[in-house]
Amino acid sequence: MLVNFADKMVVGLAAKPIMADLQLTPEQFGLIGSAFFFLFPFSAVLVGFAANRIPARHALLAMAAFWSLLQFPMLGLVSFEVLIACRILLGAAEGPAGPVATHALYKWFPDSLRAVPTAVVAQGSAIGVIVAVPALNWIIVHHSWHWAFGAIGIAGLLWTVLWFFFGREGTLVDPPVTERVDGEAGVPYRDLLTCPTIVAACCTGFASYWGLALGLTWFTPYLVDGLGFSQTLGGNLSVLPWIAGLVVVLAGGGLSQRLKAGGASSRVSRGILASAAVMAGGCILPFIGLASAPALKLAILVAGTAIGSTIFVVVPLVVSELTPHSQRAAMLAIVNSIMTLGGVVAPFAMGVVVQDASTRLAGYDNGFTILGGLLLASGLIGLIFIRPEADRRRLGARAALRRMPGISLT
Repeated sequence: MLVNFADKMVVGLAAKPIMADLQLTPEQFGLIGSAFFFLFPFSAVLVGFAANRIPARHALLAMAAFWSLLQFPMLGLVSFEVLIACRILLGAAEGPAGPVATHALYKWFPDSLRAVPTAVVAQGSAIGVIVAVPALNWIIVHHSWHWAFGAIGIAGLLWTVLWFFFGREGTLVDPPVTERVDGEAGVPYRDLLTCPTIVAACCTGFASYWGLALGLTWFTPYLVDGLGFSQTLGGNLSVLPWIAGLVVVLAGGGLSQRLKAGGASSRVSRGILASAAVMAGGCILPFIGLASAPALKLAILVAGTAIGSTIFVVVPLVVSELTPHSQRAAMLAIVNSIMTLGGVVAPFAMGVVVQDASTRLAGYDNGFTILGGLLLASGLIGLIFIRPEADRRRLGARAALRRMPGISLT
């Protein structure tokens, strides 16, 4: 995930020189940010279903090799069309990474001990940005944005070699949602995808991923183009939301696991905890338009986008809690794909808002205020409807009724 998110971040970090070299409008650059997510959800679902049947270590190896090689075309002459094509293919390669990595992780830890390991893997995204941004920004400033992509490709290939030799497959199998004499009973995907907990998790995750996509694509341009920082300073300051997110994810994951171990329900330790944090971010972000000092605007943006990051730990936890082991990889991928649809819309929408605003700064502020409204509404949905225990009982009861002679559930 460290390498994966460094790949995602490099376009946003190099936004100013890319827009200058290719003579792009904000709307065109927003389209580049969105292009990464065009195939992202579809490839995640396809590989997720495949990962139900093949070793996760093999899937991760193939994806990492592919996405690393896709960085090297950026070293040559690059046009707007070439950049769009490479970002679409890169999104297809990286789309399954999060859910497949989580599925691989859950083969080593039981449900009650998954929050902290999930947080550790999730914060790899933050570390990827924190570690990579200073180095990549230095390359962009002193060499070119082309070589920033090349450096990421080399790092990805090195990880692929290490994973080939040291990657292992876990052996832990979850207890089934329902029992029957001949083994684990599957739950129809129709029931899982209409389960209120999973629907609410998708809604909350969608809005949160909207914010994540804006951070990947537009955070550095906001600092450089909107607030007037230099490329060097703005690029280096781009690590701030990720540092804050790292602290929130690890602390939130640890708190969730302690609450669960102390006897708290999943509704409290996972649903309420994460959803309330997302709502808090939604309450903070609208103040960005009222602040005038650049430092205060930066502080509001960092706090508002980072405080709800625990949702990225909680969503896979509640999905795996409700999903049979044999279907887990696919369900994690489907839910992740629905969440990442926010990434398809958000960068382009921000580009349109910025381009149509009276000033660039006003456009950015309006875009982040819209994000605040989405976070507030989606956090409220999660607060009300994420109820894993109740929905697990409901799924079990439906499965029991389905097995009774003469009973048909439609």
